[in-house]
Amino acid sequence: MPFYLQGFGFIVLRVSGAAFLFLIASLAIKSEKIDWKAHGLRIFACSVFGVAANMLMFFKGLEITTPINGAVLMLATPIFVLILNVVINKQKLLLAQLLGVLLASVGCLVLMAGRTFSFSGETLPGDVLIILNAISYAAYLVSAKKLLAHYHTLTVSKYTFLIGAILVFPFGIGELSEAKFALMDAKIIIEILFIIVFTTFVTYLLNAWAIVKAGPTLVGAYIYLQPILAAIIAVLLKKDELSMHKILAIMLIFAGVFITSTKIQWYKSKA
Repeated sequence: MPFYLQGFGFIVLRVSGAAFLFLIASLAIKSEKIDWKAHGLRIFACSVFGVAANMLMFFKGLEITTPINGAVLMLATPIFVLILNVVINKQKLLLAQLLGVLLASVGCLVLMAGRTFSFSGETLPGDVLIILNAISYAAYLVSAKKLLAHYHTLTVSKYTFLIGAILVFPFGIGELSEAKFALMDAKIIIEILFIIVFTTFVTYLLNAWAIVKAGPTLVGAYIYLQPILAAIIAVLLKKDELSMHKILAIMLIFAGVFITSTKIQWYKSKA
């Protein structure tokens, strides 16, 4: 982007491609009949929050604000997951989970220390969209939990992306029609396929499976491992160096995720 393909056009291609893959993959399981009266609204909510609004707001927000602002604001996602899981799914709030999420947040901020980020009137619209994106993805993780108690992960993901593809179509079809497909070499095509297959299809499938096994709060908390992986990859590619403050940050993040993943029942909040 944006030479070969613009943002919203890319989203249409990404969502439609993933929807096709989920449709094909779902043939491997026994067909499940959806109770649309009971669960239709929640499936639609997952399509809006997890696919359409989530991706559209992130791409547009990142276009307006700076990458470092986007990275900092996305740290709020697990906090929103924790709050929405209590409000929507009526889950009891564990103080250990709250402390773990906050500790991992601090670790991420330490890891990004020294990088320039600032919130101004110029970046405000993009910053707001990134925050709304974080809330949207958190709502998806929480909303999907109850659906996954009734249906297979492939069934939920299939309908989520099929509806999501319809929702993003009006926003990106114009840009998609202007895409320079004829100029794309093998490298660009492979990169697009990688995003569709691995960072969309595989990622959402594994997230759905993880929600069933671990719950939305823990799945949200693992977002904090992304900056660690980015730092490690940067060091391996010799584009960054491992300093003491980065080691400290990594330890804080691991500690936060570990605390969030433990079920310490005596830390239950009275809320």
